[in-house]
Parts: sequence; C-alpha cells; structure tokens
Amino acid sequence: MAEKAQYEELKSQLSAVGSVTRWLMRGLPVGLSRSSAAVLEVLHRHGDLRVGELTELLGVDASAASRYVTQAVARGWIERSLDPTDRRSRILSLTPAGRDQLDEMSERLTHVLAERLRDWSDEDVTGLTDLMARLRSSFDDQRTGVW
Repeated sequence: MAEKAQYEELKSQLSAVGSVTRWLMRGLPVGLSRSSAAVLEVLHRHGDLRVGELTELLGVDASAASRYVTQAVARGWIERSLDPTDRRSRILSLTPAGRDQLDEMSERLTHVLAERLRDWSDEDVTGLTDLMARLRSSFDDQRTGVW
C-alpha cells in the first residue's frame, strides 16, 4: 500500500487535473455549457435514459439534472418522450443536433489534447489513458465510498 505522502501528492495532482479539465471546457462549442456537455456525453455513452437514471449517472441532485435537461431540450440537443413501460416517466434521447454538438466538442477537445501533448510519446499517452481509466473504475461503484 502506498504511503500517506504518496496519497497527499496524488490528491494534489488530481486537483491540478481538475484545473486542466476546466481549461479544456473553455474550448466547448459556443452555447454548450459543461452541464449540457455532461448530459450529452452520458446519453451518448449509455443510450436513452430516464431522468432518474441520468441523475444517478451524473451524480447530481434531481433539481440540477432537471435544469440541465431543460437547457438541452430547449437547444434541441435531446428530446423527451413517454416511457412505453411507465407512461408517468419520460425517456431522454439524443437528437441529431445533440450528436452534432458531441462531434464538434470531441473534435475540439481532441485537437487541444493532441496539440498540448504533442511532445509526449504514444506510450506515455496510452499509459496515462490506461491509468485514468483504472482510477475511474476504482470509483465506479458509488456504494464503496469512504466519506
């Protein structure tokens, strides 16, 4: 097991990664907020979802998820439809305009990453990607939280 000092340094580096992420988000297409981008990403990754499922996957409260969905619907990036299995619920789906936003966002962010990491080896980029995926998977199960 790593020593406390290693975890302290990791905590510091993760905070810095948050700064990098915020910097990257400045390059989002005009009109696409971080919250809307998150909604589009989750729907792209998981497919059509109920609002409750989206709320859980985003890790936000229901009122925040509702605001994010309302914004994305107003922009035409997602649509709500009746859930055929439960007519009281709504299913959220990406629209073609939402997919276009995701494509533009992906193109921009990929370009910035390629530019900023141009002096990194392919092995370094792959190694970082693998470690970030491993880190994320360590936190995928919300029930194992230590708070």
